[in-house]
Amino acid sequence: MADPSSYRPKPGEIPDSPGVYRFRDEHRRVIYVGKAKSLRQRLANYFQDLAGLHPRTRSMVTTAASVEWTVVSTEVEALQLEYSWIKEYDPRFNVKYRDDKSYPYLAVTMNEEYPRVQVMRGHKKKGVRYFGPYAHAWAIRDTVDLLLRVFPVRTCSAGVFKNAARTGRPCLLGYIGKCSAPCVDRVSAEEHRELADEFCDFMTGRTATYIRRLEKQMGEAAEEMEYERAARLRDDIEALKKAMEKNAVVLADATDADLIAVAEDELEAAVQIFHVRGGRVRGQRGWVTDKVEEITTGALVEHALQQLYGEETGDAVPKEVLVPALPDPVEPVQEWLAGRRGSGVSLRVPQRGDKKALMETVQRNAQQALVLHKTKRASDLTTRSRALEEISDALDLDSAPLRIECYDISHLQGDDVVASMVVFEDGLARKSEYRRFQIKGFAGQDDVRSMHEVITRRFRRYLAEKEKTGEWTDGENAETDDTALTSTNTLTEDDGRPKKFAYPPQLVVVDGGAPQVAAAQRALDDLGIDDIAVCGLAKRLEEVWLPGDDDPVVLPRTSEGLYLLQRVRDEAHRFAISYQRTKRSKRFRSSPLDDVPGLGDTRKQALLKHFGSLKKLRSATIDQICEVPGIGRKTAETIAVALAQAAPAAPAVNTATGEIMEEEPGTMGSSGEPVRTGGPDERRGQET
Repeated sequence: MADPSSYRPKPGEIPDSPGVYRFRDEHRRVIYVGKAKSLRQRLANYFQDLAGLHPRTRSMVTTAASVEWTVVSTEVEALQLEYSWIKEYDPRFNVKYRDDKSYPYLAVTMNEEYPRVQVMRGHKKKGVRYFGPYAHAWAIRDTVDLLLRVFPVRTCSAGVFKNAARTGRPCLLGYIGKCSAPCVDRVSAEEHRELADEFCDFMTGRTATYIRRLEKQMGEAAEEMEYERAARLRDDIEALKKAMEKNAVVLADATDADLIAVAEDELEAAVQIFHVRGGRVRGQRGWVTDKVEEITTGALVEHALQQLYGEETGDAVPKEVLVPALPDPVEPVQEWLAGRRGSGVSLRVPQRGDKKALMETVQRNAQQALVLHKTKRASDLTTRSRALEEISDALDLDSAPLRIECYDISHLQGDDVVASMVVFEDGLARKSEYRRFQIKGFAGQDDVRSMHEVITRRFRRYLAEKEKTGEWTDGENAETDDTALTSTNTLTEDDGRPKKFAYPPQLVVVDGGAPQVAAAQRALDDLGIDDIAVCGLAKRLEEVWLPGDDDPVVLPRTSEGLYLLQRVRDEAHRFAISYQRTKRSKRFRSSPLDDVPGLGDTRKQALLKHFGSLKKLRSATIDQICEVPGIGRKTAETIAVALAQAAPAAPAVNTATGEIMEEEPGTMGSSGEPVRTGGPDERRGQET
């Protein structure tokens, strides 16, 4: 625990101007980002008597080891920089709104040649128009099913679209009139895009225009005695009205607005947002957060606005935002919102009428969300704290292990040996910092050697990053020893994200018993690291092993500490198994020769044995292929065509088995450098 006076800036060093400040811990990790109209006045509040600080603020300033700041010209610039740094560093002590569920959106992929209507979750993509969020995915599908009668936009996947284009036959929706079938050129790309634009216009609330147009067309068809066409238009109008009825009218003046309500207590806050478009509630979402310091409702609203509109532009930011309390000052926030939208935005507290009544409804939703959240999470917060305390007591640690790293080895009968590293902070999984290791050479012969190699590689990287940081501090600040005055972030990767291997855990857990624990401790000893605790959790009896002890530590079966260690160990095991299976599936991927009809295993083995590799077989002539026993000219021609259609950069084939042998990209090389592989979901171990 650090003494804030040890890194408090000297009087007069802090400028009296707008800016953004960062608190860092002893490992140079950013733990808090804030902005201020006056940096001098704001930072002075953190260095008062600890007894007068909010408990979580007190925890933050005692965890920090330095503070630094960046001066900006205006409060709007401070707001923008604060948002950027919070997104970049993800500080643990900042207010972080967590969606109380993963909300689905209705998305239209306007960035494609033939836009597609579909359900989407997660991060928003550029060039895609989103509507919602909705409470349930089925609500989106019901709405889309009704609207496809009038706006027959494509809804199929890329694979289905290409297959229909190849065969010249549309899917079922194309036959029943709920898709304009651009895959078979029933409409051109321009005509299909016009349909998608009209679909988006209708979803944004411009409904009256299309209903009037259809009613006029229906009347004209009836006058011309085209009764079938008039009946179809009548059904289209009913479908549109039915889709509109799914969203109740809440504001009679067809207002476009977002309403934000906050329910809070001393430690937590819940935020509810209603998205109103064309006077109708088009979407609803909710967030919850832990309050890190004493913060006003206006400040919570400001953080909510950053979260809600930080990555939005144009019409995604409404003309009017109704809130329970205004940020102080409100002008920079309004200017920032106007910059996101491209025109003026009204940010105000409703005082009377329908908008105030609707705000009361949103407020009731926020109160209910907070009660529900506390019912679900109150015991969890207490349980996590108790679990960390039990682990600390059982392992005789100096403090609770706020960061735990767990390692597991996985292989299939000695082949494809891999290892996983999972990270838990404050008792919760930190999936963005999961890592995977590839074990090669002698280390793959047994789990003990593999564990020694993995621990060595991981903490060799930690020492290298620590040494870089130390050289920077001694060189730049040897004279003043004042790291608080620097504003250069030395711990960044090439892509601009903070380096994760620079942060050590308080506890290393290995999946295994005494041998694996001894290997991990020996690796740390060889590197000269003596301030990181090590333990192992054996699966058979769930015993906790410590280095050098002849007997394990046996925690009660009802222990929350044991339950947390089991969750950490099981997550490491799951992550390792998923990676090992990925490698195995790549290694056993079938050869292009499998696509040749009538070519069995015997003749495939004969081909590979004759030519030595798939590469040489691909370059062979038909006459040369015919020289292989059992291969006729017709079969040789089929083989040549199949190989010609395969990718030119096909991987090498094992001459003994005929299996494609593919070199694994990335992961942790023998040098210990972490190389990210796969997509973000695969890297972080999320189930997909």
